[in-house]
Amino acid sequence: MLHAAVTAFTQTFTPEYRRVLLRSVGLAIGLVIVLGIIAQTALAHFVNLSWGWAETLIDIVAALGLIVGGVFLVPPVTSLIAGLFLDDVAAQVERTDFPHEPEGKPLPVARSIWLSIRFFGVTLLVNIVALLLLLVPGVNLIVFYVANGYLLGREYFQLAAMRYRSEEEAAALRRRHSVTIFLAGLIIALVVSVPILNLVTPVFATIFMVRLHKRLAPLGARAVPSAARSSPAIGTDR
Repeated sequence: MLHAAVTAFTQTFTPEYRRVLLRSVGLAIGLVIVLGIIAQTALAHFVNLSWGWAETLIDIVAALGLIVGGVFLVPPVTSLIAGLFLDDVAAQVERTDFPHEPEGKPLPVARSIWLSIRFFGVTLLVNIVALLLLLVPGVNLIVFYVANGYLLGREYFQLAAMRYRSEEEAAALRRRHSVTIFLAGLIIALVVSVPILNLVTPVFATIFMVRLHKRLAPLGARAVPSAARSSPAIGTDR
């Protein structure tokens, strides 16, 4: 697993992935800024002090809070972006590293985006809770890494697996290797927790999980028939 993670991280910055990486990073920055502006606007609306110095102090504290909060906003943001770029990145991994195996079949775009939006909501809620626990030393870090390790590992692995199998088969495979996938998710959560570096998470995590899926299910490189894709997708198993 560590070898797959290191290989995935190295590949993330190679020319083959540079275009999608730049698009992913740009979109992630834009979404974090938008969420930050929304939070700042909400704070200004609900906190209205008559003393100028107090308002200035609130603005400074809010700005610092948004910088810290940005770390907690990146996991849900990257989970949303994953739905947009996963198939492009996964296909490149398959062509480059597994040229003798058939490529997987991408999920329909609308379905992939919808699943990412739903997962975005769950991950955002979890990280808001972790952010509110900042005043409880140690506990917030445990919540952050355990929750994101589970959610990110689950999401990326299942999306990678569903390129080759139905949702039910992908879910069964994920449950069978739940510990390995959780540990892989912790590695992704570690990357997510590093400012600036966390912006590459969608590309890195996709490469990592495609490689991990290939290792855990080497016979799963058969693309499932299109009829099998008609089953409800990830949301029903969440």
